[in-house]
Amino acid sequence: MFLYLSTLTALIPLASLTGLFYLASVEENFPQGCTSTSSLCFYSLLLPITIPVYVFFHLRTWMGIKLFRHN
Repeated sequence: MFLYLSTLTALIPLASLTGLFYLASVEENFPQGCTSTSSLCFYSLLLPITIPVYVFFHLRTWMGIKLFRHN
């Protein structure tokens, strides 16, 4: 079974948002306890932001290369 890029860009943020909602319901000091990089809460906040930013800059770089080659 192959996981395509479009599938991964949809599944990874959904999985991390599920973890985010789970941690919000379980931990009593949720927003304040997310500052340590060793906690799972920190990464559940970081992943939904990181993936779309990476995809945006990757597509922007690819588009720049395409435009540079054709001009």
